[in-house]
Amino acid sequence: MIHFLNLIRWKNLLIIAIMQYLIKYALLLPFGESHGVVTTLSHFNFFLLVLATLLIAAAGYVINDINDIETDKINKPNQLIINKSISEKDATTLFMVLNIIGVGLGFYLTYSIGKTSFFAIFFIASALLYIYSTSLKQIAIVGNAIVSLVVALSILLVGIFELIPAMNYTNEAVQTTFINIIKDYAIFAFMINLVRELVKDLEDIEGDQKAEIQTLPVILGRERSNAIIFFISIMPILAITYYVITYLFKQLPVVGYFLILVIAPLIYASIKLFGAKEKSDYKHISLIYKLVMLTGMLSLLLYNFILK
Repeated sequence: MIHFLNLIRWKNLLIIAIMQYLIKYALLLPFGESHGVVTTLSHFNFFLLVLATLLIAAAGYVINDINDIETDKINKPNQLIINKSISEKDATTLFMVLNIIGVGLGFYLTYSIGKTSFFAIFFIASALLYIYSTSLKQIAIVGNAIVSLVVALSILLVGIFELIPAMNYTNEAVQTTFINIIKDYAIFAFMINLVRELVKDLEDIEGDQKAEIQTLPVILGRERSNAIIFFISIMPILAITYYVITYLFKQLPVVGYFLILVIAPLIYASIKLFGAKEKSDYKHISLIYKLVMLTGMLSLLLYNFILK
């Protein structure tokens, strides 16, 4: 069981689920009466939305591991699962089952709310993760951006399914305001995940070189890539600082939260990145970005202060 959970990256899936539940239960539902926010999905249907998202994401992790068998023998030999704990044939079957159930749940959900056109989102996400693992991953920056885009999409999904179907001319302004808040968090997730994916490429440079995967570090070398990724890592710091100054500066507890638990760790990660050389350095930096993703999303719990 533990091998299965590690294969589907249960910790990453848990973060995705937490993000989606926070958006509905910390951002949208609390402001139904006070601000007139109208949501679409019942508690059960929202659970199905989260489940469909997690199953498609899990399938993406499985197909990624199947295609990374050779590089993982070099990059993380002690964490190999495919052909060690789970056969490649069983992993392929698991990939297909997870995808079919996830996309199937997506179709049922879109049909149940009368928005069958939304089904394309699940299909496209599933297709992107497959294409990423089989071909796009080998294109520098493009593969990193695709994965980050899918992470951002998992956040946008909540706004798309909860707010858009319930939008009409009387509540359009309110619904749009909350869609924009969700969009800002999706952009945050995209930026943080993009830097993390690039850092992981630095961590995995040895295996990628032998497998001839054309990541940024393989093409430019570790030192140049370090410098480029360092400058890219400054962008989310500047963007989040601008957001806090522009929209949150009157709420001192909220400002303090962002400074201590989001901006400060990002600055720390950038400083560490500037001087990183060893595989362990990049692994540590990658963990920091994962934690910042979580603390950033947990800031949704503060909206009772922000929108009071």
